Amino acid sequence: MIRRAGPDDLAGIMDLERTSFPTDAWSEAMMREELASRHGWYIVDELAGRLVGYAGLRAVAGAKDADVQTITIAEASRGRGRGRALLEALLDEAARRSVREVFLEVRADNPVAQRLYASEGFLEIARRPRYYQPDDVDAVVMKLDVVGWLRGRAAQPADAGACT
Repeated sequence: MIRRAGPDDLAGIMDLERTSFPTDAWSEAMMREELASRHGWYIVDELAGRLVGYAGLRAVAGAKDADVQTITIAEASRGRGRGRALLEALLDEAARRSVREVFLEVRADNPVAQRLYASEGFLEIARRPRYYQPDDVDAVVMKLDVVGWLRGRAAQPADAGACT
């Protein structure tokens, strides 16, 4: 079940954050600020009462662009469409806020995430050398045209993007 994240989710989010990103996890203070920010929109994915994923969007009120801040799925829950469901929820929120473009950075050594983003219509627009520290991994910068994404979704059969 995907729902809006709240302050009570911080401990579970940080557990996943530290497990998924052992060398460059966000600090608890940074994540607390993100969850409380009026520009942030964070969601969690629960399975049987356990947090198995979270995602965040930063969209300043009135801006025409937004950023996917993070999407994280617990290793045992990967490969089941949960990351796509979180991404689609973020993009739906961006559309609701009248955002026209969504940007993100993804690790160059994460081809699974890159394929997910590309399958939703994100295009690589740049690279940031050695962006992820201390691992010296490049960031792939990607951009999505939200209007085009919405058109593409409308053209799909009703059950094409359904997640269970």
